[in-house]
Amino acid sequence: MRKVFNITVLLSTMAILTNCGMTNGGGIKSFNLFTIQNDKELGKEVAAEIDGNRQEYPVLDSAKYPVPYRYIYDIRNKILNSGNVKHKDDFAWRIRIIQDDETKNAFCTPGGYIYVYTGLIKYLDSEEQLAGVIAHEIGHADLRHSTRQMTKSYGVDVMLSIIAGDQALIRDLTASIIGLKFSRTHETEADKASVTFLCGTDYDAAGGAKFFEKIEAEGGAAVPEWLSTHPSPDNRIEYFYNEATAQGCTGKETYKSRYQQFVRSLP
Repeated sequence: MRKVFNITVLLSTMAILTNCGMTNGGGIKSFNLFTIQNDKELGKEVAAEIDGNRQEYPVLDSAKYPVPYRYIYDIRNKILNSGNVKHKDDFAWRIRIIQDDETKNAFCTPGGYIYVYTGLIKYLDSEEQLAGVIAHEIGHADLRHSTRQMTKSYGVDVMLSIIAGDQALIRDLTASIIGLKFSRTHETEADKASVTFLCGTDYDAAGGAKFFEKIEAEGGAAVPEWLSTHPSPDNRIEYFYNEATAQGCTGKETYKSRYQQFVRSLP
């Protein structure tokens, strides 16, 4: 049976935290009504909605395409085994590839359900670039940005309905979660997490910068719509490299050759 939070207790808790000036790296804006278990349950519900909507989200069958899935899971495993993912053992960290060559995107739901579009995979040039993007998305989930943002954006009544498992509301929120506009602070935190996660591997820890370098090299014409409200590419490129230097990362591997084999294994 799902647990439903008592609204009086929640409101009282929020009032106490506000009055006490809770900071937690960002003041009351960092407050999250969701528990870790709530993140897991919500992510599972959203993943079910995505997986059941093949017309809008044509997910590749992992049984039919074992080679690309094995490859992308190997990347995920290197990131999770870096020793820096806080919720490594809490969340699902399941990956699905969406067959859409026109979309250069990836996202991760609460609870660690990761989706990567073939358009992004085919746009990138090497493995450490994709690893940087996946690490960034893992960072969003590990730092619980989606549910922190939802706590900030929606009223308590709506949050309680989500937590209680309101299926109609969860369906309505699926598209919102996928296209969620993270704050600049959240994006910077996820960029830093990407570097930190890759720093514990043999990858070039600034791999996430390469996506933005490609966009900048094309004069910004290839900037996806979902990036329109994000920090500018040049600022993020500099941040990735500076952070990798600050953290003393030494990895240099790109694995470009085997990445091209991976791309060829996709439909």
